[in-house]
Amino acid sequence: MKTIGMLGGMSWESTSSYYRFVNEGIKQRLGGLHSARICLYSVDFDEIEQLQHAGNWAATADILSRAGKRVQAGGADFLMICTNTMHKVAPEVEAAIDIPLLHIADATAAELSKDGITRVGLLGTRFTMEQDFYKGRVQERFGIEVVVPDSQRQQEIHRIIYEELCLGSIEQASRQYYLDTIEALASQGAEAVILGCTEIAMLIAQQDTKVPLYDTTAIHCQAAVELALNDLTTDAVT
Repeated sequence: MKTIGMLGGMSWESTSSYYRFVNEGIKQRLGGLHSARICLYSVDFDEIEQLQHAGNWAATADILSRAGKRVQAGGADFLMICTNTMHKVAPEVEAAIDIPLLHIADATAAELSKDGITRVGLLGTRFTMEQDFYKGRVQERFGIEVVVPDSQRQQEIHRIIYEELCLGSIEQASRQYYLDTIEALASQGAEAVILGCTEIAMLIAQQDTKVPLYDTTAIHCQAAVELALNDLTTDAVT
């Protein structure tokens, strides 16, 4: 079994889901008392969040690159960045390490392609929805068209993530807002919706809507389990 490297803490609420999902996946595959070999480095999210909103992505790249080197030194065979938004600096992190990076957008898009999805909605932080580092990668590498909510909805979705979900607060009104947004994306022709922030699955689940949902946390973890247990190179490894 390979050792899974994780950059977490963005936020720790979702990183706890990563730890659980990966270990559950290993146990399901191997049975008994088996658990995952993990090397986890958890950052202080307050520092990251302030730099994000200041637009200082170079500083965030430096923090995660140094953290990635520590995870590699700890014996990890490959690295996961346990957040969608911080894949904005994935190229810098990847350049700083000598082990493969398991990219969350690639893992998710591979699942969409397998299911024949050609037009998908995307929910996430404002950074993920507005900028091209995530949706552009899905479109260019996998040929899947990505649609996002309008700017007003993006602002409220972003606020809920940072002011509620990252603090572990689950509000019914916010759940309904997300579900309404999913319906709006479906009305724009989205065949499915990507839960493109690792906290969103804390708020909504497939049972809440008829629109197919793709939980990036669960998908990323499943890809990590497969890579940890198999000597293979997948499309999700860059």
